Amino acid sequence: MEEDTGALPLKDDFSRWYNEILWRAEIMDVRYPVKGLYVWYPHGFAIRKRAYQILRELLDRDHQETLFPLLVPENEFMKEAEHIRGFENEVYWVTHGGRNRLDVPLALRPTSETAIYPMYALWIRSHADLPLKLYQVVNTFRYETKHTRPLIRLREITSFKEAHTAHATWEEAERQVQAAVELYREFYRQLGIPVIVSRRPEWDKFPGADYTMAVDTVMPDGKTLQIGTVHHLGSNFSKTYDITYEDANGEQQYVHQTCYGISERSIAALISVHGDDRGLVLPPAAAPLEAVIVPILIGKRGQEVLAAAEALLCDLQDAGYRVHLDTRDIRPGAKYYYWELRGVPVRLEIGPRDIDAGAVVAVTRLGGRTTIGRGKVVEGVRSVLDRFADEIRTRADQEMARRIRIVDSMEEAAEAVRSGVAVLSWCGSPGCAGSIEETTDASILGSGSRSPHITLADQPCIVCGEPGTTTLIARTY
Repeated sequence: MEEDTGALPLKDDFSRWYNEILWRAEIMDVRYPVKGLYVWYPHGFAIRKRAYQILRELLDRDHQETLFPLLVPENEFMKEAEHIRGFENEVYWVTHGGRNRLDVPLALRPTSETAIYPMYALWIRSHADLPLKLYQVVNTFRYETKHTRPLIRLREITSFKEAHTAHATWEEAERQVQAAVELYREFYRQLGIPVIVSRRPEWDKFPGADYTMAVDTVMPDGKTLQIGTVHHLGSNFSKTYDITYEDANGEQQYVHQTCYGISERSIAALISVHGDDRGLVLPPAAAPLEAVIVPILIGKRGQEVLAAAEALLCDLQDAGYRVHLDTRDIRPGAKYYYWELRGVPVRLEIGPRDIDAGAVVAVTRLGGRTTIGRGKVVEGVRSVLDRFADEIRTRADQEMARRIRIVDSMEEAAEAVRSGVAVLSWCGSPGCAGSIEETTDASILGSGSRSPHITLADQPCIVCGEPGTTTLIARTY
């Protein structure tokens, strides 16, 4: 393999850094000949696989995984008017089968409510069938007309986890919204990604929902990226698709529903929040390899070192670690660069002096250096990985806190959104929202935020002086 030691652009130039790290670290290939469609490299897909394994494990506690078709008949898709208005300009349509025009055009799902809920109407019969909690991980298609960007703004969302639940009452569905938010918090905590949760304004809620809760993070350029949403659908879709159950009194009632999704934007956040000027920085939980062993093969003791490295590999693999032994015939420095670029959390170095000392040197992706006794290497590597996970989580939390600013004037708000999130008080009216967004050239993310980074008490609206609630504004992707 050819040595690659060229420097990345500095992360301060985030757009260039992001675009280059995708191919240099073998995450995604952007050269597929259709705009907005991209190809996962094996390394990128392995990161995605690890992250989604965490997500599946969290969901599998009380959800079941399923799979619904990609194609949705036009007559089913068009039933829910508000939902369709939200997606009508983004739908891809299949109109032919071979050379024959279809009697009923088929939509490629932009999201799956219209594919799933006709089946829920068949499956749910009585209160004993509730709650129903299903999820799937699928691809969805949206004719995105804005500037497309790998993992962030796509025409094919390749990794859309969508959960759909049905409940007896509105209040039970609301409790599921809260549970879903906490599930997403736990998912991102395991990835070391700090998040802000807020309630989206009415004009920015999911089409057909009673309300939408959103999960955002702050990217290195100060813009926010929406990396999860949770929607309370009330009975809007159940009335459209006639999803009813027989209650304990024998009466028919409409179910109340929620849906919530995460996409490969979670991987974009993972790359962007933790990465640095040398490449990816992966939390151990999401890293395809937790450690790489680099033998220092110098002098006459090369075979002895290689044998010691192979024994170390066997010990760690037997203990369940995801570990690789790099025996390529290239310089150790080139190996260091290669694995740093790809974000491996820990590098284990072993050479003649380490053998003589009965030790292994562990170097974390952020440069922390530890000597581990050979007899305690299994426990020692776990300790290094745990400390490293805590370190990158703390580092990300501190960076998030630095980018959130409480303001009490429009001038301060306009300044704050240049590098992050402004926190202010807003009365909830569209008129005042328009003034805020026009003056700051930013968007209202949501109100009622629950985040350890935000401590503003409700104050008068920054525009009109009427009673207001804590609100976040930022420039967004």
